[in-house]
Amino acid sequence: MSDIIQLFKDRGQGHVFTFFDDLSADEQAGLIAEAEQIDLDEIETLVSELIQTKSAGNDAIADELEPADFIPLPENGDPELWAKAVKKGESALRTGRVAAFTVAGGQGTRLGYDGPKGTFGVTPVLKASLFQVFAEKILASTRLYGRPIPWYIMTSIINHEATVEFFERNEYFGLAPEKVHFFSQGLMPAVDADGKILLAGKANIALSPDGHGGALRALVRSGAIREMEADGIDVLSYFQVDNPLVRCIDPAFIGFHLMTNSDLSSKMVPKAYAEEKVGVFCQKNGEALVVEYSDLPDKLATELDDNGDLRFRAGSIAIHIFNRAFVQRLGSGKDKSAKLPFHLAHKKVPFLDLNGETQEPSEPNAYKFEMFVFDALPFAANPTIIETAREDDFSPVKNAEGVDSAQTCRDDQLRQFARWAAAAGIDIETDETGLPPFAFEVSPLFADSAERFVERWNGLAAKPELTNGVVLI
Repeated sequence: MSDIIQLFKDRGQGHVFTFFDDLSADEQAGLIAEAEQIDLDEIETLVSELIQTKSAGNDAIADELEPADFIPLPENGDPELWAKAVKKGESALRTGRVAAFTVAGGQGTRLGYDGPKGTFGVTPVLKASLFQVFAEKILASTRLYGRPIPWYIMTSIINHEATVEFFERNEYFGLAPEKVHFFSQGLMPAVDADGKILLAGKANIALSPDGHGGALRALVRSGAIREMEADGIDVLSYFQVDNPLVRCIDPAFIGFHLMTNSDLSSKMVPKAYAEEKVGVFCQKNGEALVVEYSDLPDKLATELDDNGDLRFRAGSIAIHIFNRAFVQRLGSGKDKSAKLPFHLAHKKVPFLDLNGETQEPSEPNAYKFEMFVFDALPFAANPTIIETAREDDFSPVKNAEGVDSAQTCRDDQLRQFARWAAAAGIDIETDETGLPPFAFEVSPLFADSAERFVERWNGLAAKPELTNGVVLI
């Protein structure tokens, strides 16, 4: 009998191998490989602390929270400080200290799209994929600063092969293949209310990704951190795959991170309204943290300051910069005083019962364990939060329709292009929201900011007319 089978039996999880003797040799090897990835000590601790222990409730933390401090935009703060940050960031880029990191483990299911979310077409005219938009932004910065910017992409078991194949088919969108690194995030088993690990089939455990916080563990376990160290990279620009407006490589953001000697820096946007579904940067006992929108007590979420603005308004938009050594510290798990917590999600999970029958629950029946990357904040030295303009940095594609959909993101891209055109003196009529009446597109290879658009446009000997369907590349 395999040692792992005996271990699972000794720990009360022997049912995972109920159908083991019915499996082929390959299926047996696959099941054992899945089981070997599970830390039973960790699962037992999570079951005890998260499932079997009652929460104190959201209102219990209300009196302990204060709004987090942040560096305001230059028009509301110190333009000279921002100029210094830009120079500092540009210097880091020119010396090859920066890499990009995208969390891209999800599928496009909520968009009604069958495939990795990063392959979803999102731009107004060409319908270029999210991955293409990011690749071209990284390539544009590589050309601008004269040094290659490595790109690390975290996939998942459900989309890894399809993601790699997509890049190969598209010749890495002009990037050097050896500078694009793929690796999969970790997996955690789903358990029932008694902490029993569920089976997805006779030869498979019900596994799911361990959340975007698992990115730090995955960077270490995949060897990516060692590669960065060997290449002299100590600044990691983190963003999620669903936000094509993100400035993947932002010199000002990098500069503030370095000027403050921060382990972890983050961007915020003022919340659009109290109920907006974004986490909020707060302080508790002097430490910065993000409180999920569902965990922020209502009385704090709606509280106004003396200016009539939301007091807790610093919305987290999943754009961060990590110090490489800090990722190594948290991701290795060796420092027990700096360990990301797991969060519990109660979900409907189809499973195979002990009679070999597949059950499709109509109500939540299982618990999944996920880590959130922003939970690294309390462990970071000198955490730095800067304000960014929503219209220039944040328009996620999450839903098939309505808020944060492909349509709202398309419109936000068009509004951005129209603003850039106006900055160059191009007369484009727009509605009261800044949306032009026709679709055109600006590739990041032409310009990735208003300043660079003006520079490129003014440098054109023959300027095209911006009309419906025009693409500037």
